Amino acid sequence: MAEKREDKVTFEKDGLTGIITLNRPHKMNVLDRDVWERICEVAYEIPLSGVRAAILTGAGDKAFSAGLDLKPEKPPIEGGPEGEQTDAAWFRFYFEQVEKMKAMFTQLELCPVPVIAAVNGYCFGGALELILCCDIRLASENAVFTIPEVQIGIVPDQGGTQRLPRIVGPGKARELIYTGRRISADEALRIGLVEHVYPQDKLMSEARKMADEIAKNAPLAVQACKRAINMSMNTPLAVGLEAETLYAVSALISKDAKEGLFSFAFKKEPDYKGR
Repeated sequence: MAEKREDKVTFEKDGLTGIITLNRPHKMNVLDRDVWERICEVAYEIPLSGVRAAILTGAGDKAFSAGLDLKPEKPPIEGGPEGEQTDAAWFRFYFEQVEKMKAMFTQLELCPVPVIAAVNGYCFGGALELILCCDIRLASENAVFTIPEVQIGIVPDQGGTQRLPRIVGPGKARELIYTGRRISADEALRIGLVEHVYPQDKLMSEARKMADEIAKNAPLAVQACKRAINMSMNTPLAVGLEAETLYAVSALISKDAKEGLFSFAFKKEPDYKGR
């Protein structure tokens, strides 16, 4: 019986935290077209759900995701160009399809709510590119990372060549992409690919603890910070500084700022309503 798309990636609320789960443990949570599309859908659902932080993880204890499904029921790219089957037609067809797939991952990055990746076990290829779209990355001690596309003659095409250098630096990104080698959780921590490493049985509790820390803060301010930080990764400093001012002033005149300043002055716990 075919898997339903909504079962391959699930989203549920736990208080002010949303839990996104790659839910194909029998296939080590591999990625197919349904998964790509469902990730995009969930990215739209998150800010509408009322959560203030989200955790992205994989079902089971072996893999966050082993990457692209090499024997999918629905491959990420199907069909071909209409009309004459020229090299130019095929190039245009694949360009449009890859851009469409990439936009689905980017939607997670653009989600206004902070997303924490909790990486349990294997994190290969497209899965590594997926966690690069998250705000913060945590890993279990048994996590293994690789971006091995060149080993099968392709290029990391879901943002890997662009986001990985911004996170670990150009030299280390080149090393990982050119060699396709696997690295451990400790190595990922050393190079800055992940922020923390925990025993596997503590990973989700630590992720929830961090999500709770985020959720207790003013949500409009947190979301403004995320937008400003994302812009800093993609624009010159002067442009980013100007954007920071715009986001800061928008937050300053919000109801959350009024509540936060009032609560601080009167030494009480703020009650942030957010949006």
